[in-house]
Amino acid sequence: MSVSSFCNLTGKKALVTGSSSGIGKAIAIELAEAGADVLIHYRKSAEAAEAVASEIQKLGRHSETLSADLACLESYESFIEQAFQIWGQLDIWVNNAGVDLLTGSEAKLDYDQKLEKLLDVDVRGTVLLSREAGQRMQQQGSGCILNIGWDQSDRGMEGASGELFSTSKNAIMGFSRSLAVSLAPQVRVNCIAPGWILTAWGEAASEVWQERVKRETPMQCWGTPEDIAKMARYLCSDEAAYITGQVINVNGGAVR
Repeated sequence: MSVSSFCNLTGKKALVTGSSSGIGKAIAIELAEAGADVLIHYRKSAEAAEAVASEIQKLGRHSETLSADLACLESYESFIEQAFQIWGQLDIWVNNAGVDLLTGSEAKLDYDQKLEKLLDVDVRGTVLLSREAGQRMQQQGSGCILNIGWDQSDRGMEGASGELFSTSKNAIMGFSRSLAVSLAPQVRVNCIAPGWILTAWGEAASEVWQERVKRETPMQCWGTPEDIAKMARYLCSDEAAYITGQVINVNGGAVR
């Protein structure tokens, strides 16, 4: 398979957490289409993860799956160790895994339980995995870390979900800026802040939400996981070699 010279990732080794579906899956496939070998992380969706790995292998890239429950702190050390041992090193680490409070089983939890889940998985997972992966990349002499924020975190959204996601994603976005300074110049760290992206929740959202998306997005439509993936490919490539410590909104130019 030929690879475009722009944002070419041939020879790079990547891992994407939470990549058995949604945005994580789109990022993993996009990185593979750019030439990278990609490790697929999942918590319990083994069959879906294997399907993504198979799709990547059909592109002529190497891919394997790794399972880890990021709510369990004890799993971190073995997860990172195994990830770096498979190919000897990792050049790209994408922290995409997060708690699904909208369509998953956690949607029925109480407010304080949801907050605890977000802090455990989204925040602690991103912070600790980024630091460990970053330190290993520093020893390698190069690397790229990409985290996932939320474009409405810095201006707010009404309701319990808005409060909860703003809490966790603002933490991730601020952490990414600081980690970028800590790991420079060997390792670059950036954060993508998606806006209205059509994932499982959006597909089933009521007409009220569909209209809100049109109203708050100048492009007047949902973004797609592939829109996020294209930005991820760019930020992980040599074309973005001078970009670090940035939070990049991908939101169709959302109205402020």
